[in-house]
Order: sequence, then structure tokens, then C-alpha cells
Amino acid sequence: MFALKRALKLNNNEATLMARHAGFRRVVFNFGLTLRTQMYSEGQFTDSKVLNEVKKVLTNYVKKQPEFGWMNQLSSRVYQNALIDLKDAFSRYRSGKAGHPKLAHRRSGQSFTVDSSNGKVLLAAGSTIKIPTLGSFRLYEPLECGFVSQTFTISKEGSRWFVSFCIDAERLPVRQPENSVGIDVGIKYAATLSNQQVFDAPKPLKQAKTKLATLQRKASKQIRGSQSQRKTYHKISRIHARIARIRLDFLHKLTTYLAKTFKLIKIENLNVQGMMANHKLAGAISDIGFYEFKRQLDYKCKMYGAHLVLVDKWFPSTKTCSNCGTKKDMPLGIRTFDCPVCGISLDRDLNASLNILNWEPSA
Repeated sequence: MFALKRALKLNNNEATLMARHAGFRRVVFNFGLTLRTQMYSEGQFTDSKVLNEVKKVLTNYVKKQPEFGWMNQLSSRVYQNALIDLKDAFSRYRSGKAGHPKLAHRRSGQSFTVDSSNGKVLLAAGSTIKIPTLGSFRLYEPLECGFVSQTFTISKEGSRWFVSFCIDAERLPVRQPENSVGIDVGIKYAATLSNQQVFDAPKPLKQAKTKLATLQRKASKQIRGSQSQRKTYHKISRIHARIARIRLDFLHKLTTYLAKTFKLIKIENLNVQGMMANHKLAGAISDIGFYEFKRQLDYKCKMYGAHLVLVDKWFPSTKTCSNCGTKKDMPLGIRTFDCPVCGISLDRDLNASLNILNWEPSA
């Protein structure tokens, strides 16, 4: 099973419709969360029982009140799925996987889920998509073939709306032309391969970050809460979304290429949280997206039939000579590994990638 995500090409009326549904989802989620929290002292009621009663109250009482008449103009599948989301949030909280559910806020993101109550639906290939209970909408990128799905999540990123849905299918494994590779994910370059290939972060990302810094300085000098500052913050949010899309697009293309090209891939199991604590490295690490790189490579290797090996995070790949094994200190400012024993001179990232390729787990 895998998911597809497409950008929706909406007019103003359609965008308003999506925003209203996202607001509907927040109201229901917060309503259910508030009631469940208030009932903690009312006895040993399970989350499922309380939320089922909340659903009955919404259907039989709240939606019939004049002040909540607007709910009847929107898809009922939104509040059904909002309560399912709330139930899942409590389930994660009870199992210790997450903190206590919090109230949903508009600034935290706009999204909602709908599904087909009649089972799976067929999505035709082309530049439009028919979303159950919502209608048909245009897509920026067409569906290349027909798909079957039942549940659809609509979300807003910056100023654009996206739809994502799961497909109950498996990709066919591919035949990778190359055997193995070691990959050093670094600061100067996004990734350096042991075959001397180098991948740098895309230039549009750097340009967008420069513009973002300019707007952030501008906002800090404007009157707090003014119309001008709100407009500037709106531009900032759009650039943040653009930066996220550029970074994600780069990572998807890179990880797909690697999983389709090499049978065996070795990368370091980096301590991302610890590295982010270093303010000198945090910006570069977030630009590259170390954790997301590993996450994507993991599932894509499984998808395309490649094998991923995580090298011990304490392995001194940068400090070790890939030719003779001699170790030496390598401050970040030194970009070339010059071995004092065998005399070899290599780029530090290339040297690290060769060590990663040659690493084997200890017995």
C-alpha cells in the first residue's frame, strides 16, 4: 500500500469551501476533546463510549440548533472522521506513543478527511478528481492512470490545497543496475556517494531562504498586529511552504534514484536530535532533512526491492582513512582528509562514504 498526493487547482469559491470544511473539522474535534476531558471525573467511561455519545449528540441535537445550521451545508463525513481522529489521538496517548490530545487551532494547520460510505470509488485518469461528498476538482498534475481508493485527506500548505489518498497496491520491484554504495550525508553537500557522485541542495531553496530572511526582518520592524504585518506574515507562510516543497521534492527525487539504482545502500544512523542541538549545524541539517532522507530511503528500498543498511552512529567514518584505517581528528573546517601514514588525500565526504561502504557489523 502506498499513497498519492496531488495539488488541487481551486478557484476562490472552491478554496473557501475547503476552508469551511477544515473549520468544521476543528469545531467537532475540539467539541469532542472538551467533553471527553470534562468527563474524566464522571466514572470509568472508555474513550470509544464517550465519543460515540458525542457523535449522537452532534447528529441528533447540535446540528439541529439554528446557530449550528451551517454544519448541515457541509459534508457529514468530515465530523465522522474528526471523531475517528480524536479516538486515534487518545489511543496513542493511552499507549504512551504521544502526549494528551490538544485543541486544534487554525494556525496549527488546516486539514480534514472525507470518505465514501459506499465503499471504494474509482478515480479516473486525467486532470480532475472526484472526491466523495465534495465534488470534482481540477489538479495541477494529472493522475497518470485510474486508481481505487476510499478515504481522502485534504490539507493546506501555504496558500495551496492538496489531496492525498491511499492505494491498496504494491509497486513491482525493479532491477537495480549497480551493486552497492556508501552515502555520506553532509553539511557542504546534501549527499556524497562512494562512486564520487555528489548531490547538492537545489539553488531555489537557497534563494527562497534569502527572501524569507528579508521578509522576517521586515515583519519585525512593522507595528505588531497591523494589517501590513499580517500581509508580511502571509508572504512568509507562503515562502515557508515553498521551501518545504522544494526540500521534499529534492529528497523524493534523490531517494527514488538511489533505491532504483543500487541493490545495497549503506548510510549512517545519525543522531539527528543531538546534532540539531549544535546551532552551527542546525540550519544545514534542517535544509538537508537527515531524518526525512533516512525515512524515505527506508520505505523506498522496501518498495523497489533494494536493501538498506544503517551503519553504527558511533562509527568514525570521517576520522578514518579509507585506504589504511588510520584515525585522526577532523575539525569541520578541514575539507580534505590527508592521511599521515599512507599519504592518500581525499575529500572528507568522499573518504567518509568509502568507509561507510566498507563498514561491516561487529560480531
